[in-house]
Amino acid sequence: MPITITMPALSPTMTEGTLANWQAKEGDTISSGDVLAEIETDKATMEVEAVDEGTLAKILVPGGTENVAVNTPIAILLEEGEDASALEGYDAGSAPAPEKDNSGDSSKEEDKPKKKSAGDQPKQAKQGVTSEAKGSSGPAPVTKKGDRIFSSPLARRIAANEGLDLKVVKGSGPHGRIIKADVEKAIASGGAKTEVKAPAVTAAPAAATPPPAGDYVEIPLTSMRKTIARRLSEAKQTIPHFYLTIECELENLLAMRKELNARSDAYKISVNDFIIRASALALKQLPEANACWGGDKILQYKDFDISVAVAIEGGLITPVVRNADQKGLASISNEMKELAGKAKAGKLMPEEYQGGCFSISNLGMFGIKEFSAVINPPQAGILAIGAGELRPVVKDGALAMATMMSVTLSCDHRVIDGAMGAELLKYFKGYIEEPLTMML
Repeated sequence: MPITITMPALSPTMTEGTLANWQAKEGDTISSGDVLAEIETDKATMEVEAVDEGTLAKILVPGGTENVAVNTPIAILLEEGEDASALEGYDAGSAPAPEKDNSGDSSKEEDKPKKKSAGDQPKQAKQGVTSEAKGSSGPAPVTKKGDRIFSSPLARRIAANEGLDLKVVKGSGPHGRIIKADVEKAIASGGAKTEVKAPAVTAAPAAATPPPAGDYVEIPLTSMRKTIARRLSEAKQTIPHFYLTIECELENLLAMRKELNARSDAYKISVNDFIIRASALALKQLPEANACWGGDKILQYKDFDISVAVAIEGGLITPVVRNADQKGLASISNEMKELAGKAKAGKLMPEEYQGGCFSISNLGMFGIKEFSAVINPPQAGILAIGAGELRPVVKDGALAMATMMSVTLSCDHRVIDGAMGAELLKYFKGYIEEPLTMML
C-alpha cells in the first residue's frame, strides 16, 4: 500500500518550513537511510532520511516551496512490488495520524520534535489509508477517549480565553484533533460559549503599521525572522524583566588567557569561553537561579547547560554547551567553535540548539559597552556582555587604569528576585576576576 511522506516537525516550535530541495527524484529506488530532501526551518537546514524502502512514486510539493505546514503530504512512496496502479484512488491528503492511547495529555504529541519525518509518517499513512478504504471521507470527527477531547495546547488556550466550548468544535487536525484554525473558525461563526469565570487577559492586536511616505523596499520575512519576532514579543509581554549591572575587572583573566593560549596550538581560548564557564559555575553555586517558570511552580534544572547567542545571516541562534560546569576551557572553546561554524552554515541539529538553562549574549566584539538582552523563554535569565576597555578605577585609594567589562543580567522576576540576581552576579564576578578559581 502506498506510503505518504509528510512535512516533519523538526523542532517544538516549528509549524511550517521551506522544502529547500529534493535529493531524490520520482522513480528513484529508495533505501532506508537515503536522504530524501532538505528542509529549512527557522533554525537550520536539515536532511530528511528515509526509513522505509520502496520507489519514490510522486513528489507532491516541489523543491523551493515556502511555508509548507507541518504534516502536509509532500511525497508518496510505493512499497516493494507495487506499481503506479496502486496510486489509483489513493488520496494522500486524507491520511490521518494514528491515535496514541496515552494516559497523559496526548495533545502534546503534536508539539514533540520529529527528527525524521520519513520514519514516523509512513506508519501514519498506512493506518490512514486503511481507514479510508473503509469509507471515511472528509475531516475526521473529534476524537474522544472518555470525556477527553483531543486538541492542541494553543487551541485549548484560545478557546478558554474566548469562553468557547470545545465540544462543539469539529477538528481538522490529524485524527480529528482540534487545532488553532478550528477554534478561530468556530469563534468567527459564533460558536457556543461557556461561562468563563476569569478569562485570561489578552493584549489587543497591534495596528498594522502604515507604509512610509517615501519610496521603500518590502523585504519578506524568513521563517527565522518570524520566529524571532514572535518569541521576543512573547518574552517582553509575558515575562516581567528587571536588570542588574555589574563591572568586572579583566586583568587577571586576560593574563591567564594569554598564558594558556601560548602553551598549545590545539585550542584558542577566548574571553567568551571564560564567561561560559563562569556562568555555569555561578549557577552551580546558586542552583535556585538555574530554573524556569512553570505556571504554578518553579522548575529547577539539574544540569548547567549554557545557551550562547550566535549571529547568523537573517537573525541569530543559540547553540547550547551542555554541562558547561563539568568542562574545561579548552573543551568549551573547541565545542563553541564547532557549534558556531555549524550554526553559520545552517547545519545545527535540533538537539544542539534546543533546551539550555541560561543564555549569554556577547556584543563586546562590536565595541558595545553595555546593553540589556531579552530573556530567551522559557529560561529565566540572560547575561549581556559588553566590551572590555581601559577605564579609570580606584585601587587602594589611588587612581589607576584597568580593563573593565560591563555585564547586565536580565532576570525573570517570577523566578529570580533582586537579591538572588545580585548574588548570582557576585559569584560570576568572582570567577571572572579570579580565573584560577575556575580550575578547581
